[in-house]
Amino acid sequence: MIQFSRRSFLHAASAAGLGGVGLSIASRRAAAEDAAPRRKFTMCLACGPIGVRADPRETLALAEQYGFESVDPSIGFLMRLSEAELEQVDAELKQKKLVWGAAGLPVDFRRDEAGFKAGLDQLPETAKRLQQAGITRIATWLMPSHQTLTYTANFRQHARRLRETAKVLGDHGLRLGLEYVGPKTSWTRTQHPFIHTMAEMKDLIAEIDLDNVGFLLDSWHWYTASETEADLLTLTNGDIVCCHLNDAPAGIPVDQQQDNSRELPCATGVIDMKAFLGALVKIGYDGPVLIEPFYRPLREMPKEKALAVTAAAMKKAIALVE
Repeated sequence: MIQFSRRSFLHAASAAGLGGVGLSIASRRAAAEDAAPRRKFTMCLACGPIGVRADPRETLALAEQYGFESVDPSIGFLMRLSEAELEQVDAELKQKKLVWGAAGLPVDFRRDEAGFKAGLDQLPETAKRLQQAGITRIATWLMPSHQTLTYTANFRQHARRLRETAKVLGDHGLRLGLEYVGPKTSWTRTQHPFIHTMAEMKDLIAEIDLDNVGFLLDSWHWYTASETEADLLTLTNGDIVCCHLNDAPAGIPVDQQQDNSRELPCATGVIDMKAFLGALVKIGYDGPVLIEPFYRPLREMPKEKALAVTAAAMKKAIALVE
């Protein structure tokens, strides 16, 4: 039984007369909580990066079953559909309360000019179909070094090719996200290092100078580039097209991390998931977040287990900011 002293009794009686003040404080606290930013990004299923084989229609069912909120689209699948079939897929997405994530860029801008032009020539037809399907995001990555091109020559080539590409995408309501590759072991692999930090990617995006070009952010590259939450907070929702979420192996210095050896989110705590996702919440990022771990044990699991493990890792990370 709780015992009240005379002093505590008198204090309580006095406080009762200030009930209105107490309610006012509680109301302000509740209002402040309501005003706090809430998660807008979606938990996205991309089967390829986790080694799960599933046809695109099956992927929609799996996404619903395991609690995902968006799905990365297959361009090849969508290009094969009739208008009626495309409408059926759209209806299925809505029925399952799913939205599209980001498609991969079907243009090879990294190698010879002939290959780039061939892909660019086919892009309007592809972009038109993606627009019909309700897709608004495309993302790709940049090689962090080059064997023969200097940084300046490579920068000019990327700016020109990606500007031409983004113009076509913009004509069909599509945004283009670009990913820098952060590990030192990657950008020192060949003779001429190239873009491998957020600051350098900002320079390229500014040089391209089109409103529909932004970032594909990855917590792995953010970490290996030795960037911070403050760097993320220099961006806005409009600057980000897509996000990847990964952790890093423990016990390896950041400059020795290898790009093809990662961990699932929150597996080791090496990468600060709370800071990364918290920044996305603060800036109101509303696009897809998916896992791309290059994690061999995951790829060796049965499909159902791999999906369950992936979903659990994603939900554990998202819980840090909810």
